[in-house]
Amino acid sequence: QTGSQLSILRRTKTEGGCDMNAGTRMRDASLVAFLWLMFIGHAYGQQGGLKIYISADMEGVTGAVSSEQLGPSGFEYQRFRKFLTEEVIAAIEGAREAGADQILVSDSHGNGQNLLIDELPEDVQIVRSFPRPLGMMQGIDETFDGVIFIGYHSSTTNPNGVRAHTTSSARLAAVHVNGVEMTEGSFNASIAGHFGVPVIMVSGDDAAVEEVRSVIGDVEGAVVKWSYGFHSARTLHPSAGRALIREKARNAVSRIVEFSPYNPSTPIEFDVTFKNYRPSQLLAYLPEVERVDSHRIRFIGGDMVEVSRFFTFMMNYDSSLTP
Repeated sequence: QTGSQLSILRRTKTEGGCDMNAGTRMRDASLVAFLWLMFIGHAYGQQGGLKIYISADMEGVTGAVSSEQLGPSGFEYQRFRKFLTEEVIAAIEGAREAGADQILVSDSHGNGQNLLIDELPEDVQIVRSFPRPLGMMQGIDETFDGVIFIGYHSSTTNPNGVRAHTTSSARLAAVHVNGVEMTEGSFNASIAGHFGVPVIMVSGDDAAVEEVRSVIGDVEGAVVKWSYGFHSARTLHPSAGRALIREKARNAVSRIVEFSPYNPSTPIEFDVTFKNYRPSQLLAYLPEVERVDSHRIRFIGGDMVEVSRFFTFMMNYDSSLTP
């Protein structure tokens, strides 16, 4: 499998010690070269290529600036559903030009039912609707070679960015993993990293791209608009945004071996700060949850999958749920 070959390559790159003698270094260099040739031969051979996961949000889509573009009640929502779909298609096309042949797309905005699925390529599979245990990353596993984020936005603590928030603009004030402030992008990168899969590209406004890079590293970034405020931006034309996304996706997959997974150390210290007082009080009734202060709780998870499941439960549980 291409994914396992890439994992070996990444381990070989990162686990080498500084005290190796010349012979060991030569053997390791030969091993890396051999594995690289195996990877290239597999990726571009007749029998297949790379497997890419695409997580699609909507606030970072070219031209989107307010709720009028982002939900079913907005007067421009139907147009922007199409823009989102076309940006995902652009990412797929760019990835395939560089050797990807398997794509899974996660519809990860709002109700998870935004993409016009009949307009996507017939061989692409789609994850739809919520809730789901891994949230915006449902379906990711160790068989994938890279992750692309489309339409992402900056975090709720960022003073810049169109529609800046983390998971819920109405309910959450901050999210931290091991003391590091999270965007949705870096949190989702942590889930991918649990499976040894790196994020290789992100699209969105300038604040979103910069913020994700500041946490997980210098991934390919497609800046499709420049934020003036929470509800204003200077934006590319939609066709120019698609062209840029296609180019950056192609570049990212072309140099996929250069990226490393973002994998926080375990156990995971997961802190959530609420905008209101009562959620932290009630969650602290659970023995697994510590109330750190009036608005913040802490959960210690064995890994990011456990953290994601807790986060999903926390944000979705309601005793009046039916059916």
